[in-house]
Amino acid sequence: MSLVGCVAYVVSYRRGSNSQNEKYVLLEIEGVRSDSEAARFVGRKVLWKSPDGKLSVKGVIVRVHGCKGRVLAKFRKPLPGQAIGTQVAIV
Repeated sequence: MSLVGCVAYVVSYRRGSNSQNEKYVLLEIEGVRSDSEAARFVGRKVLWKSPDGKLSVKGVIVRVHGCKGRVLAKFRKPLPGQAIGTQVAIV
């Protein structure tokens, strides 16, 4: 699997029991099912574009989250709530 050009989906914000941080987002990468596969993506840049194309936010994959292949990405600006469930490009 090529690391560049993959697609990931926004699953959720990073959450605590009483708070959430919109700059940190959990991503599920298409075709990745284990933490060892997901570890190869740490340090890669990601780009989220709004559905209408007016807004784009850059970020970077920070670490692996759990053992099912999800990763945590930090974005420069907080993502809006409409971003949950949308695609993110791994550059």
